[in-house]
Parts: sequence; structure tokens; C-alpha cells
Amino acid sequence: MSIVTVQLGQCGNQIGFEVFDALLSDSHSSQGLCCKRENEAYQASCKERFFSEEENGVPIARAVLVDMEPKVINQTLSKAAQSGRWKYGQHACFCQKQGSGNNWAYGYSVHGPRHEESIMNLIRKEVEKCDSVSGFFIIMSMAGGTGSGIGAFVTQNLQDQYSNSLKMNQIIWPYGTGEVIVQNYNSILTLSHLYRSSDALLVHENDAVHKICAKLMNIKQISFSDINQVLAHQLGSVFQPTYSAESSFHYRRNPLGIDWHVRPPLSGPPSLSKMSLNKDLHFNTSIANLVILRGKDVQSADVEGFKDPALYTSWLPVNAFNVWKTQRAFSKYEKSAVLVSNSQFLVKPLDMIVGKAWNMFASKAYIHQYTKFGIEEEDFLDSFTSLEQVVASYCNL
Repeated sequence: MSIVTVQLGQCGNQIGFEVFDALLSDSHSSQGLCCKRENEAYQASCKERFFSEEENGVPIARAVLVDMEPKVINQTLSKAAQSGRWKYGQHACFCQKQGSGNNWAYGYSVHGPRHEESIMNLIRKEVEKCDSVSGFFIIMSMAGGTGSGIGAFVTQNLQDQYSNSLKMNQIIWPYGTGEVIVQNYNSILTLSHLYRSSDALLVHENDAVHKICAKLMNIKQISFSDINQVLAHQLGSVFQPTYSAESSFHYRRNPLGIDWHVRPPLSGPPSLSKMSLNKDLHFNTSIANLVILRGKDVQSADVEGFKDPALYTSWLPVNAFNVWKTQRAFSKYEKSAVLVSNSQFLVKPLDMIVGKAWNMFASKAYIHQYTKFGIEEEDFLDSFTSLEQVVASYCNL
């Protein structure tokens, strides 16, 4: 089963390139630490998910590239072609000559409707090339205008047109110190809309990835390329093939793997407590955890600690923890582990971004930049209400 990737804006397109490059590099790595037959099955599974093949044998990424300015898309297409190992489809991109001015409203209310038919047609053509589609992987940022605004618009359209396929958005959480003056507005509008239309959000914080580059990798002058490569390796280690739970000999066909929907009991979760965010959360309570192990000694790895009921909220079913394993190593690493967690970890960053946006909104700062493109004050209030409910629900786990 295949994944169709949608790369949106400067951030989404730059990360998307690094992801596909990491996937193909890993797939053709000679250090797989497994037998030839297993390696060939791994490569075939990777190709089915992320690439189609042209007549000359060069893999073509199953991707659609969208930006409102041509520079980054042209650079991305060129870098992929120059690699000689893979490339993007010749007609798989859509760009214009006017950006979104870091304004979510302009991306969502102007560019989105204006170019809806063209963008959705590109996605439809990419879907038609697949024998079977398991879902869509949408890569975007929250701080700007194109990735966030058009990203929310496209995800909504995907939900309308492909309601049975999983929509997973990988979103880049902006630096806390600020990249764009209105990034908190753009972020709350993005998150509240994706909360309604996306099936799962994979969140990466720029500040956290920056620390990895500085402290673990000892990079002195950190570039966005360094950050994007770390992100690509993390995402690649999630999406590359693993064995299914039922069999240690067959790679799982569905790369998005687990049931991402959270279903509280019919009686509903316990009533919201008066717990204050000013108090430290004593424990990072989870709704679900997925551990993916690759490489040497995976079968003997001890993951029993992740099954401890104390890690999870009390109303969860027994299958809140999943583990995927394969002896096939990822990239240059002899052994690797990745954790995908749905937990309280983002409560504080989310509450902080909502608080900063509310302070700006209360003083009417920059509101006119949004209302002139059709986003009314009521839309902001709806976003605040939605995200405050998310914060409250996670606090009460």
C-alpha cells in the first residue's frame, strides 16, 4: 500500500526532499545487517510505499509539491534530479509567483479556494498511479502563511474527497523566540482546523530538534538543512517497513500501521478537574505509545516498561502500546529505536502558544490583517475554544 505525500510551503518542501532522500538512501544501504532476501523485500516494500518507477529505472517520489513562490520548488526539483538516484514527477508541482505574506488567512481563504481545482487534480493524478493508497502524509509548518493556511485547506479537502484514507499531518512547531510576528495566530488557526480534519498530527518542535543538533551532534553553526536532516531521519525510521505483529517474516502492508483514533469509553472520560497548568505535571501520562526497533538485537530488547499501566490514563483499552521490530537496520545505525507517543508532552507548548495568541487578540493586534481576507473574530474565538478544550482534556488524563 502506498502513501501520497503532499509538501506545502518552503518548510514542507525542504523537509519533504530530505525525507525522500533519507528513505532512498536507507533502502539502498549495504549495511542492512540482514540477509539478501530480507533486504530485497525491504527495498520492494519501501518502493511500493513512497516511489513509482519510470521507464529508465529512476524512482519517482509519490509526492505533490505546492508553494506560492517558485524558488524553493525549483531548488527542490533540481536537487532531487541532480542526486541521480530519484526525482519528483515532471508534472507533480504547483507554484505561483505571489506568496502568502506569512498570513494564514491569505493562504486559507484566498490561495486555497483560488487554486483548489489545480492542486486537488495533481493529488488525484498521484493517487491514480497507486495500486492501493493507505493514506496521505502532509508536511507543513504552522508559523507562515502557505504551509499553514493552504495546508489546512488542502487537508480539509482531502477529508472531504478521501474520507476513508488516513490523513496524517507532520507539522513543525515554531521556535518559542519567534520567527514571524503573527506566528501564534497562524499556529492556533492551523491546529484548530487540523483538529477537525486530520486523523493524526506528528509534531516536531524546532527548539527540540535544534538542541539535538547542538548537544548530541555537536554542530556549531546549525542550519535549517541540519535540522531538516534530523527530522528526515526520525520520520524515515517511523515510516520504513517493519514486520507485522502477526508475522516475523512479512513486512506490514499498511505503513501507517496502528489505529490512530482515540476513543474514550461510552460514558466519556472523567469530568475535567481543576488542575492548573501552573503546577508541574507530575507524570507524562499517555494515551498511546508506539516503539519501533530496528537493527541488531531487536528480538532481545526489553520493552516491558512501556506496558506499565501507570504510564497510561485509566480508561484506555489494554492495547495502548505497540512495538514494531525488524532486524534490518535503518541508515548507518547498527541499532535504532524511535518512540511515537500520544501524551501530555505538548500540553505546555500548546497552552503557551494559545496564551500568546490570546494576549495579542485581546489587544486587537494585527486582527485587521486577517479580517480583510474573510477570517472574522468569531473564527479566532472558535479556535481558542477548540484548543483550550484539547488542553483541558490532556490535562485530565
